[in-house]
Amino acid sequence: MTSTRSVRLPASITILCLVIAALWSGFLGRMHLAGERNPLDRVEAALADMRLLIAGRRSPPGEIVIIAIDDETVAQQRGYPLQRSTLARMILAIGTAAPRTLALDLLLVDPTSPETDEALAQALERTPSLVAAAGSFGRDEEGSSQLPAPKQMLWPLSPFDRLAAVGLVNISSDASGTPRHVPLLFRTDRGVMPSFVLSVAAGFKGEAPVFGVDTVRLAGSPVKLDLGFHLPLRFYGPRGSFETISATGLLAGTVPVERLRGRIVIVGVTATAIGDTFSTAFDPVTPGVEVLATGIAHLIAGTGLVRDHEVRLLDAGVALVLATGSVFFIASAPLGIGVGAAVFGLAAWLLATTALFAAGYWLSSALPLASVIPPVVLAVVLRQTWDRRQATDIARSEAALRQFQPPLLADRIARDPGFLREPVQQTVAILFVDLSGFTRLSEQAGLTRTREFLKAFHTLIENEVTAHDGLVISFMGDGAMIAFGIPDPHADDAGHALSTAWALLKDMREWATGEEVSIGHPDLRVGVHFGPVIVSRLGHEAHQHITATGDSVNVASRLMEVAKEQGAALAVSAELLVASGDIRKRHREPDSIRTVEIRGRRQRISVALWGA
Repeated sequence: MTSTRSVRLPASITILCLVIAALWSGFLGRMHLAGERNPLDRVEAALADMRLLIAGRRSPPGEIVIIAIDDETVAQQRGYPLQRSTLARMILAIGTAAPRTLALDLLLVDPTSPETDEALAQALERTPSLVAAAGSFGRDEEGSSQLPAPKQMLWPLSPFDRLAAVGLVNISSDASGTPRHVPLLFRTDRGVMPSFVLSVAAGFKGEAPVFGVDTVRLAGSPVKLDLGFHLPLRFYGPRGSFETISATGLLAGTVPVERLRGRIVIVGVTATAIGDTFSTAFDPVTPGVEVLATGIAHLIAGTGLVRDHEVRLLDAGVALVLATGSVFFIASAPLGIGVGAAVFGLAAWLLATTALFAAGYWLSSALPLASVIPPVVLAVVLRQTWDRRQATDIARSEAALRQFQPPLLADRIARDPGFLREPVQQTVAILFVDLSGFTRLSEQAGLTRTREFLKAFHTLIENEVTAHDGLVISFMGDGAMIAFGIPDPHADDAGHALSTAWALLKDMREWATGEEVSIGHPDLRVGVHFGPVIVSRLGHEAHQHITATGDSVNVASRLMEVAKEQGAALAVSAELLVASGDIRKRHREPDSIRTVEIRGRRQRISVALWGA
């Protein structure tokens, strides 16, 4: 009988799956394009950190140097914040080196004594510089991908904000607190204000920034931006990646100020006790001033990540293609091939995002994962359900044939109706099994329970034999004749026969512990031999069956008697042990090896015996 089994889902179900996949990936893609917060952000953050570590450390631009208010400085100055007079001396010392840009990552929002405030104001007036401002955001607004609008502002005191430029030092962090972006523009009560990072970079370039749809140009060099004029961050390494000079050495005059000439000088806090630190993939205590320095480096050198609208659009498009393509393969190809194609496509794209991340392009890895997995799971469930239904229909249509021939032979005869019109000599492994104690069991169990027992017993045999590529030639009540190498011989037939024998003994021991089976306490005896047989069709022309005959079959059958006589559960001929090769090493050594007589046969044979 020829199988008409379909290898694909019906067109209507396939189209439904494709529509669901498209709608789901489209929904996620819309959120991604809009920059809306969603649970995927945590997954993407973890995957971005992993790709960052894979890409490894890089050297930041040499134009940036940090003057660090470190632990030594805080200890020497007897606390933090530093006195304004000390800051004034520091700024004047830096100013003598004529840096290209001087920026203070310090909030000068609280008044001190008039004398010290005046000293700092005069230092700022003599040395063109930039001071920090900061905004206060609500929980839902913090880290927003749109143009941020602080609820409250901390502006520098007057006259500091008149004598120096002002830039906001706020950054955008993810849910775990890791900085991911630096907003370049803010909506404040003074109007749209630039960030600290943008102001420093623009001062270094000597030109005002020019914004496009998703870019900012500094001195003609474009830098791609994310939504809401956010600059994606790509850290260069752990803390200390940027050249850092202790403020103590600068104040003491031990640092050559020539090192600062023509460079961007950022004064900021790195002291661990102050708490201005962030966790990054490289370092859990990265100072905030280094986060700002990273953003400045991206703007002046173009070394950041590209994650603009086009990249997000590519993310959404790839997610849609992967989701619908995976579903199509699963629906139209054999299930294993379809799932393999879906996994391969997704894995290939994830590898591509890793390589592109190292090249400076931040494509989402979480979006394709989330877009593909749910539709694929749905398609696999539907496909498995459909395949089971198809298999059930086929099983019903072929039931009559399989009642008279084992499935392996039934399939072969269906493909080749002339199979074994002429007898064939083959070398095969023959295995006989027989139950001891069955007569007592059938007497105690009765007709119905005996039939149920035999049905379960035959099923146990068929399952193990099929799993080991064997063929049940016939069931004989409480026994069976099994062949390995019919219809087609294989190099490992003897090994499969030996493995099946051990598996049947194990299954029988486990099965016989049940209450229903333990009636009569049946035991299994197995005989296995390897040798030549004649495979042929026997019977009337109108009713035939396929079997194996010859001396090898008789020997295998008599080996069960040998096992019974010797008190063993398994008797295996030396011929089969030799042919099984390495397979026999997987099982325990025989309890004994004896040369025995075979009833009805003149020649004695060597037999390996194992107890129950």
